[in-house]
Amino acid sequence: MLCLSSSLLVLSDECLVIKKSKKKTATHQLSVKEKKKRFLMLLVPVVRKVHNELMQRYERIAKDIANKENREEIEFLKKKYKATSDEDLLARLKPHPVSITLAQAAVESAWATSRFFKEANNVFGMWSSNANEKRIAAGKKRGGAQTIWLRKFDTLEDAIRAYFEMIATGKAYNKFRQLRLEYDDPYKITQGLDKYSEMGEDYTKVLNQVIKFNHLTKYDR
Repeated sequence: MLCLSSSLLVLSDECLVIKKSKKKTATHQLSVKEKKKRFLMLLVPVVRKVHNELMQRYERIAKDIANKENREEIEFLKKKYKATSDEDLLARLKPHPVSITLAQAAVESAWATSRFFKEANNVFGMWSSNANEKRIAAGKKRGGAQTIWLRKFDTLEDAIRAYFEMIATGKAYNKFRQLRLEYDDPYKITQGLDKYSEMGEDYTKVLNQVIKFNHLTKYDR
């Protein structure tokens, strides 16, 4: 059993931590089991939809690369995703298992109960550095002075697509992208997410326990 202090996911009914807000919402009245059920009902269909679309594109581009076809689109995608080679492009295009996406969503949104989730559809805690995009301010300031902004999305699907785009282009996820290109085992792939959170390597341990405890690999089939 793993307990975390913050709005991150914890792995038992006895130590579930939920970020409280001044305003009462219906989710506070739900049991842990009901919160998880609600989370999965909201997230699984959308994550699977986006994942399937990305996988179809990955498989098509992989085939084109192998057959030396459709170079115009391949070069366009390499430029878009800042890929340095065909293999690097495939690493950026291949989506990781649904179980990893769900585990991160659960951890970052406290099973869809965080303020950022409810007010901004921000299920992955994605920060914003662009004053021209939709965003909301975090409750706490960095160092007590600097406002932290988080992105605001119109829909969950928009948030999930933005998350995959971030993983595909961010320098911090080079190792993660290579691992998901080489393996399909979520427990191996998560080792590349140590830079996603300030928790470092402990973050990957949390994700793996969330996947295992909640049997999330069943959504990879």
